[in-house]
Amino acid sequence: MAGRRYTPRTETPTRTTVRGGDLRVPHPTTPTAAPTTRTYTPPSPLHLGLTLGPLRRGPADPTFRATPDGTLWRTSRTPEGPATLRLTATTPAVTVRADAWGAGASWFLDHLPTLLGEKDDPAPFAPRHRLLAESARRRQGLRLTRTGLVLESLIPSILEQKITTDEAYRAWRLLLHKFGEPAPGPAGGQDLRMRIFPDPYTWIRIPSWEWHKAGVDNKRASTIIRAAQVARRLEEAAAMEPAAARARLELVPGIGPWTSAETIQRTNGAPDEVTTGDLHLPGIVGYALAGNRDATDADMLTLLTPYEGQRHRAARLILLSGVSPPRRHPKMRKVNIAEW
Repeated sequence: MAGRRYTPRTETPTRTTVRGGDLRVPHPTTPTAAPTTRTYTPPSPLHLGLTLGPLRRGPADPTFRATPDGTLWRTSRTPEGPATLRLTATTPAVTVRADAWGAGASWFLDHLPTLLGEKDDPAPFAPRHRLLAESARRRQGLRLTRTGLVLESLIPSILEQKITTDEAYRAWRLLLHKFGEPAPGPAGGQDLRMRIFPDPYTWIRIPSWEWHKAGVDNKRASTIIRAAQVARRLEEAAAMEPAAARARLELVPGIGPWTSAETIQRTNGAPDEVTTGDLHLPGIVGYALAGNRDATDADMLTLLTPYEGQRHRAARLILLSGVSPPRRHPKMRKVNIAEW
């Protein structure tokens, strides 16, 4: 369970247990147990890929897979234990079949409607720009997911601070494959090789050289460790109002408005929590709505004022439209600190 103490109170960790232990878990070879299955009928058209897409951290994310037949796989460390979820549906979804494996299977299935955006209400969103109206019309199956699990969205968001997405995805992939346990069910086998998000104590124990090999600098690694040390308190943010949830996260040094917004959008399904402090988003929104590729955060928020209460949804629809300013400068240079 996130935030729970993982060592007995009588144990005093030594330097060896904190820094030197091999935390890797091999892939399972035992037969796969039968899944727990549930069918969910969404109240309105639902597109699984659009709804759950923000949970995917790169094309090779060990916690998320999309197969050619449209099936989505997702793993989580739920409050009841590790779990794998397999989702299949028609598009737009009439019914969704969910199969789950692992100790957290029941929790995963009980929270399935929330994960698939049942608590999200797009009705208040009224497009006032032609681009947004067209984007919303073409993506009526979009819902804002709400995972209810904070740390698993917070840590990859910290990894993405001030570096290229490719570098962040690489770090996430390497750390999960090395320190996450194999996913329950068929997803943990050699075909999909999916992993479970490590528990807080494992994040705290990752040696400094493993962070370095994954390309994670000391600032981001230290922020992740500080967050893992107070995981229980951070997980409480999933039940808070978005503003209070962000304030709770930002009490941790190294977590600012960009990181808290990126996290709460996923964990709380917050339709108004627009991301500020992003290198590209203000220019994309400014260009899409006003032809201003040099827009600042203040300009972006002004342009999104007509969508107060739904600003994150508006930004999502702009990003999904594919409209962005032509590139004027080279891409941000990749810097792999593991080679230093």
